[in-house]
Amino acid sequence: MKIRHLVTAALLSGFMLFWISSPSLSAFSEKRQKKTQEFKPIYIPKEVKAVFEKGIQTREVRSDVPFSIHKVLYLPFFSMPQSLHTIFLFKIKNADLGFAPDSGTSAIPQLQEKKKEKEKEEALTAFEAVPGKLQARSNIFLQFNKLEGGVPGAVAFEVYVPVNMEVESSNFVPDKEEIYSVGYSLPAGNYLVSIAMTSQKLDKIGTQYFELSLPDPASFTDKLDTTPLFLFKSMPDLPVPETKPTAHKDYFTYYNYQFEPNVEGIASAGDYIQVFYYIFGAQPGADGKYTIEVNYEVLKGEEKALRWAPQSYNYPQPLIDQPLPLVKNVIIKSESGEKQEQRPLEPGKYTLSLGISDKVSGKSVTKTIDFEIK
Repeated sequence: MKIRHLVTAALLSGFMLFWISSPSLSAFSEKRQKKTQEFKPIYIPKEVKAVFEKGIQTREVRSDVPFSIHKVLYLPFFSMPQSLHTIFLFKIKNADLGFAPDSGTSAIPQLQEKKKEKEKEEALTAFEAVPGKLQARSNIFLQFNKLEGGVPGAVAFEVYVPVNMEVESSNFVPDKEEIYSVGYSLPAGNYLVSIAMTSQKLDKIGTQYFELSLPDPASFTDKLDTTPLFLFKSMPDLPVPETKPTAHKDYFTYYNYQFEPNVEGIASAGDYIQVFYYIFGAQPGADGKYTIEVNYEVLKGEEKALRWAPQSYNYPQPLIDQPLPLVKNVIIKSESGEKQEQRPLEPGKYTLSLGISDKVSGKSVTKTIDFEIK
């Protein structure tokens, strides 16, 4: 069964629109480098630094603000080919994020040099109090230490992300654990990531530590691999691409798009799943396009539960999304003969297997991702 790849077409069109309607990628890169030269990095306040320094060697977490890292994804950052746009997905209870009625005033910590204070203050006080609404104002800090032989080295990057969110009080469930995201583009390399979620006044600080290895996209010369596979529910357009790290609830952003990930990997019987990934190591043909073929199969244990016709892609980038209907063809035999029916895949736990082949280089790889039908 041939499935139209409308989402990928829209995504690639979005990239082209971004390149044409926005400043060129080289101009964007030059602008970013110029900003780096003009301004010092955003500093993590000493209160948070002290907590990081205490826990970084043993990776001992602090649970003033309890949260967990659900998953880390990365995707190509086309304006800087040796960097990857890295997405951190957190799980945290709504109450622990500090939702409360707000008066529109705040006492923010001094987080960077004086000439940037006013800008940060305006960003943190952007919300006005609205009857019937709750607002969360807190902070996320990320520190990236170079990791050498399992030992954290020098600090490579520091990132501050103000959390400004608003919800209807009637829909607010304090004890519900939700997914929040932050994205940041990083050069390839090995890092020890220290993440802190704090109250606005830094009187509560929660931390997590984990190791992160980001591959150099140019290093895949003799094999294929992919970015981490992820399932998603929707991918609407963004009005304007984001230019700085921003915290989001239930989704993350990538170029012109807003992804709502299917974080639990759950689908309904008779519905479909959508998978998204980028292929490292693929080679373009004479026309400048990548020719990829993928065999998608659903496995239940060792048994093949569902298989589709091979899907072919001829794209300017080996960036793939694929919707897959969870229905199978069944042959029904009776006295009057045989007939074919489509039936939904039964509820249960499954594995989606992708047999990926690059038709230009002849290289191939198999990747898998688990999901469940309820």
